[in-house]
Amino acid sequence: MDDSDAGLEHSTVWAVFGDLMSGLLGAFVLILVGVLGVQLELVSSLEAEVQKRQAEEQRRQALEKALAVPLASGRVTLADGRIGISGSVLFALNSDQLQPEGRQVLKSLAAPLAAYLAGRDEMLMVSGFTDDRPVRDSNRQFADNWELSAQRALTVTRALIDEGVPSSSVFAAAFGPEQPVAANTDEAGRARNRRVEMAPVPRSAKADAAR
Repeated sequence: MDDSDAGLEHSTVWAVFGDLMSGLLGAFVLILVGVLGVQLELVSSLEAEVQKRQAEEQRRQALEKALAVPLASGRVTLADGRIGISGSVLFALNSDQLQPEGRQVLKSLAAPLAAYLAGRDEMLMVSGFTDDRPVRDSNRQFADNWELSAQRALTVTRALIDEGVPSSSVFAAAFGPEQPVAANTDEAGRARNRRVEMAPVPRSAKADAAR
């Protein structure tokens, strides 16, 4: 092999090596870009979650402040953004007619709830719940617990509207015996499950529920 052949072979080796290095560098750059993209996505998701939690905390504090007086009475509870009222305060057993005490409670809630909802893109969802005892055993006015819970939710909704909550900012929902907060194995547990809850929800959530 003469010097010209050796030089050509040497140049070829370096060319191949250079192509290999370029390929490896390109692959490294692609991997680096991919890793950075994943990291940026994670950071963005984390920031969005933090903002969401901050917004929820601010909403909870605003609601708690608005309902300070009713909460102090002990007849209303607030947990996880849900306002709870015992069914026995609002209604007699298996009835959808408001008791005087229940009407007073709703009257105390109406003004602060209306003030809270003003200027917010939220609506108040009024939810009715029952225990698991068949309602027709003691009252044939209602077909089942679903109908009873629906009528109770409607009664509370209408009472709030009568007391000043805008009708465009409140709607009723029925859950019957679903989503109990206690076991239905004794009277104390069943009494806890007979309740009405109210919770501010985004207006879009109401629209989705209506579809």
